[in-house]
Amino acid sequence: MPNRLADATSPYLLQHADNPVDWWPWGPEAFAEAERRGVPVLLSVGYAACHWCHVMAHESFEDAGLAEYLNERFVAVKVDREERPDVDAVYMEAVQAATGQGGWPMTVFLTPDKEPFYFGTYFPPQPRHGMPSFRQVLEGVEAAWRDRRAEVGEVAGRIRADLAERAAVYSAGAHHPPGEADLHQALVTLSRDFDQSRGGFGGAPKFPPAMVLEFLLRHHARTRSEAALEMAVRTGEAMARGGIHDQLGGGFARYAVDAGWVVPHFEKMLYDNALLLRAYLHLWRATGSALARRVALSTADFLLRELRTPEGAFASALDADSLDEETGQSAEGAYYVWEPGQLVDLLGPADAATAARLFTVTAEGTFEHGTSVLQLLADPEDFAEYEAIRARMAEARSARPAPARDDKVVAAWNGLAVAALAETGALLDRPDLVEAAERAADLLLAVHLTPDGRLLRTSRDGRAGANAGVLEDYADTAEGFLALYAVTGESSWLQLAGGLLDTVLKHFTDEASGALYDTADDAEELIRRPQDPTDNATPSGWTAAAGALLTYAAYTGSDRHRTAAERALGVVGALAGRAPRFIGWGLAVAEALLDGPREVAVIGPDGDPATAALRRAALLGTAPGAVVAVGAPGETGEAGEVEVPLLADRPLVGGAPAAYVCRHFACDAPTTDPAALAEKLGATVA
Repeated sequence: MPNRLADATSPYLLQHADNPVDWWPWGPEAFAEAERRGVPVLLSVGYAACHWCHVMAHESFEDAGLAEYLNERFVAVKVDREERPDVDAVYMEAVQAATGQGGWPMTVFLTPDKEPFYFGTYFPPQPRHGMPSFRQVLEGVEAAWRDRRAEVGEVAGRIRADLAERAAVYSAGAHHPPGEADLHQALVTLSRDFDQSRGGFGGAPKFPPAMVLEFLLRHHARTRSEAALEMAVRTGEAMARGGIHDQLGGGFARYAVDAGWVVPHFEKMLYDNALLLRAYLHLWRATGSALARRVALSTADFLLRELRTPEGAFASALDADSLDEETGQSAEGAYYVWEPGQLVDLLGPADAATAARLFTVTAEGTFEHGTSVLQLLADPEDFAEYEAIRARMAEARSARPAPARDDKVVAAWNGLAVAALAETGALLDRPDLVEAAERAADLLLAVHLTPDGRLLRTSRDGRAGANAGVLEDYADTAEGFLALYAVTGESSWLQLAGGLLDTVLKHFTDEASGALYDTADDAEELIRRPQDPTDNATPSGWTAAAGALLTYAAYTGSDRHRTAAERALGVVGALAGRAPRFIGWGLAVAEALLDGPREVAVIGPDGDPATAALRRAALLGTAPGAVVAVGAPGETGEAGEVEVPLLADRPLVGGAPAAYVCRHFACDAPTTDPAALAEKLGATVA
């Protein structure tokens, strides 16, 4: 019989709706029930594409005997971390502080007052590798709750106080935004962590450093640092050629379990692919790399083919697991890996040998049971032959049982996708990508934006979830709208971004320090208000907001928004030299601040080829964070006001379309020459 999760919009919660565990969704009712019964709360946090979440569900939460024990002695609460990143962030911080590590599934035991007192991640059904079984954990926690309640209360109180002390660090006072020396030190620190032989930073597991790549490309554009460009190029190529990149279908897996990018953790997330699409586009823009261009286009095509929902937005993820047809069991990576014999059966001996050589498919294998993850360690000599083989393999793979899709729509991640697709469509002459970005943005407006201007975080099947948007939702959605304005010239996108950023200033900002919180001032009260300026798999909401505020200020001349961006960037100065790998987007925004950012106003009639040529030259510029506005001379809104202040008082030059470039409150002479404009903005690709 379904439990209380049966009406959830989250695919992850729905996966547990038929468990014998009497799950409750997060909410006051669950904690009131724990208070009434006098029992602790088991909080289990995961997400739909999480491999070990599936494992623990099958081993423990589907076990009727264990469920009976759990139901009698606990109130069990299940949370989708993607729907409630605030809940996840607060308790993950406690888990990491207590155990030195974290991950999902996250298992936390709470008092009825939401205070944590015991932590873990995955627990096996029987003791193994030094880990207790989940049953043993439940029994130990229940005994402590029954026999040592005062001690449990003391532990919970200390943890709560420690979390409050950690939170106070970020709001203690603003630092100055990072300067030249800070950004140089960030580069030096990154170079020490750089893997010279395999690209990327650090060892295994190795995650795609999309935000750091953006910083490196911007730093190179501003300073001409060859070291910055080399790290970006070598990392981009290593990932593109490795197994983390889907060589048949495009797109990237979550991370590589090894240091050489060979074997991925096979789940594919919207946020990774949106961020990497933009990073590879910018890598192409900076270098003209044919590989970067191919990867950008194939990643965009993957988003449209496999993650676009019927409503026009983008689903959250594809699962790591799928059905292995030989064993009849679900297995990680089964959809993606190949054996030499499969190539022979599909392609015949000659083409199979070519495919094995191209994609590094060996008898020994690079994955489990003699299977190989496809790599493309060098470009093929015959691209036509390669494309023909790749197409046949992709078609054959599409007949395999596909990984499940988490079709929940997350506002922030769709904002990232909107920005990436809009820019890619404009720069690589793919109007269908711009149209896809517009359609996704329209869905966010129609479903996620409430009449009072607030965002809801998630939706599914065109129906909004109940969870309030967090800071990253406002910041990344604003980023997407700002990118759409630059590409389409539709001023409504700029105005909508401004509305979201006004909400950021009103409800998410500490007026005294300029620090930003992850939740609004009127959000549900947790044991502390989440606040973290460091990047995780996505840019932190804090620095994403700083970037959108800076861009909006450049378009509008708003001192209020620019000052807020500068104050928010203060924390980046404190972290730049010590932890640049975890503040990459903040460093990228700081590069834009130091460079201006440059403001480009293109004035000319819509549809005029000369106007289009100037717009393209502007968009191809690598100047960090440059903003581009395009409009006809004297263009005003319905009330006669200038809709985009950057376009105000900009006439044609000699009757011809012209571009004006301003920076640090000073403007260059206007130009009608796209080549001259490209030179002003550092464009390297024609």
